[in-house]
Amino acid sequence: MTAYKLWENAPGLCCEEPMLEYYPAENKKTDASVVIFPGGGYNHRAQHEGGEYALYLNSIGMDAFVCQYRVWPHQYPLPLLDARRAVRFVRSKAAELGLDPDKVAVMGSSAGGHLSALVSNYKEPIEFEGVDEIDSISPLPNASILCYAVVHAPDEEGIGHAGCYLTLAGEDADYNKLAPDLHVTENTPPAFIWHTANDSVVHVGNAYLYALALRKYHIPHELHTFAKGRHGLGLARGWSYIEQWSTLLQHWFMHMGWLPEEDGTWK
Repeated sequence: MTAYKLWENAPGLCCEEPMLEYYPAENKKTDASVVIFPGGGYNHRAQHEGGEYALYLNSIGMDAFVCQYRVWPHQYPLPLLDARRAVRFVRSKAAELGLDPDKVAVMGSSAGGHLSALVSNYKEPIEFEGVDEIDSISPLPNASILCYAVVHAPDEEGIGHAGCYLTLAGEDADYNKLAPDLHVTENTPPAFIWHTANDSVVHVGNAYLYALALRKYHIPHELHTFAKGRHGLGLARGWSYIEQWSTLLQHWFMHMGWLPEEDGTWK
């Protein structure tokens, strides 16, 4: 694993250095790559939703990057700034690393899923951008993988996750501005979505609402809802019913043309 600084001098409040960890696949089968944003409610970053995902992606022949984006006490726009920079940074390194800049997916769980969906839909300029040539590269990914993700703003029905938005943006923010399902357009990238129906932390309605928004704009997507399973399962090892989601993701990549359907090395 190689760690890159996202900036030489990171803009904005910086109690910790935002980093991008590169996990190259030993048996590389594709020039597609995935940028991973671990979950953790914008309070911390969960390793099992970061490095463990990267190693799984390596095992199926894909290069992966784990973005150690800024979390509390850093607030919006800094996590989004780091996420957008991560996509741009991978594209800036694509030729050097043998990657296709037009096959960059984002992946995240829970709050990391929110960040993945946000970077897939938030298209306005934000503070601290424009510091160098890398910032002139598009930050919009080509696909997204959302694992039990927060996407809906806090509401009376309890679908939105109030704590996630509060930690990200504070009490006085316009949460609708940061709700990815409200900003889906015809330019939103395709998505792979999974959730458990009885998740007691992040309501499964988040997955349904995002899928419905994608459907409205005819954006290709795949949605898997498993009947039972707690929040934060990651790869769900030992949960035989749920852990199939990673194989389903591999097949989705094949359907996208990002992985070969036959076993072998990508050419």
